[in-house]
Amino acid sequence: MKSFRIVPIGIICLLFWSPRAASLNPVGTDAQFVKDLQQIRHVIIIYQENWSFDGLYGKFPGANGLASAGAAVSQVDKAGNPLRVLPQAIGADGKPDGRFPRQLPVEPFDLTKYVPASQTTGDLIHEFYHEQLQIDGGKMDRFVTWSDNGELTLSYFDATNLPEGVLAKEFVLCDDFFHSAFGGSFLNHHFLIAAAPPRWPHAPASLVSNPDAQNLKDAAVTPDGFAVNTAYSMNTPRPSRANDPTYLLPEQTNPTIGDRLSEKGVSWKWYSGGWNDAIAGHPDPLFQFHHQPFVYYEQFKDGSAARAEHLQDETRFASDLSKDTVPAVSFIKPLGPDNEHPGYANLLTGQQHVAAIVGAVRKNRIWSSTLIIITYDENGGRWDHVTPPVIDRWGPGTRVPTIIVSPFAKRGFVDHTQYETVSILRLLELRFGLEPLSSRDATASPLTNVFRFASH
Repeated sequence: MKSFRIVPIGIICLLFWSPRAASLNPVGTDAQFVKDLQQIRHVIIIYQENWSFDGLYGKFPGANGLASAGAAVSQVDKAGNPLRVLPQAIGADGKPDGRFPRQLPVEPFDLTKYVPASQTTGDLIHEFYHEQLQIDGGKMDRFVTWSDNGELTLSYFDATNLPEGVLAKEFVLCDDFFHSAFGGSFLNHHFLIAAAPPRWPHAPASLVSNPDAQNLKDAAVTPDGFAVNTAYSMNTPRPSRANDPTYLLPEQTNPTIGDRLSEKGVSWKWYSGGWNDAIAGHPDPLFQFHHQPFVYYEQFKDGSAARAEHLQDETRFASDLSKDTVPAVSFIKPLGPDNEHPGYANLLTGQQHVAAIVGAVRKNRIWSSTLIIITYDENGGRWDHVTPPVIDRWGPGTRVPTIIVSPFAKRGFVDHTQYETVSILRLLELRFGLEPLSSRDATASPLTNVFRFASH
């Protein structure tokens, strides 16, 4: 039987249904599991961009993919009428993309018929209220209608044999992993490090959303003062045009996973591609300022010791690896060309970049005690057929790919266990004896089924 729940969002309520209950009592967190986790001395999280699970691994053998989509493939307009054909794809230049035929049927289609994985496509809208309207109470049937690039919502690459797909075949692919917060990169990066949305009380009126679907304004801040779409920090780096402090997100003071790790004396770093150039005032054109979540927090403000110690350039990871000084916890955020984000990056280059990082770690002495988690911040507006679980007003959103690479990982395994982005935080908390940051990470399942420890 389907369960129903009313979830308040801003000044309205949306009705959601889900056949899956939120995991309030995650299994596998017994004393033996926590003891086994102590064998992991290094955790490396590689955070890529903007693909749904079906968008990359819908054809992966053994996964819950496109063959199981059923009625979720059907798409309707805003009045609930079935759509018969897809609108023309829009390219990165904002014009109709002539590589795609007109009036494709409403069904998933293979991008490689029109665009190789080495080339870029247009981007798709991926914002807080839009995604909730696309999910449509769990029916997953309004992705086309509530997109600005509807044809691409149903497009996919079969990444099974691409560099990351090869790793997934060797180790573990999680096929029931959801990005924790509705919408885009900004909010999901905050959930990755804080398991909570930033607060912005008394934001300028022009930045406040109207979530009414009839008059939708999907802006930076909810009517009750939470930042959910892209906003920039009071701290650097930020775009040169973002210089009016009235329109900059106030420094946040809630704890982050970095704070929790530091309190326990656990070494950690956020390695960001292009960081050195950005803080020097000449950022790469594809440096994404809103992908740097720690700079929004008071404890990592400009000039702080914590900032200098923990926020570093991605090139430093290679240096630390060669010097045997990789911290216990590493977050790696590649620069734009390497992050797989549709619109400005191609898929193949990013996959090769990730595989190169993994390859370097596997050749290093730390490999024998390392866990690598490759995941995506959000779905980038792309459709997926699996209904997300209902937990709270923030999410989770759509399924995203997650690959586990480790000597402690099962081999050739597809994990059907329900996880979300903050499952990574829960794993770190159990491994290093940390207090949870919010109820979301406290109750998330900590990747319990991906491991095969010697004790089992």
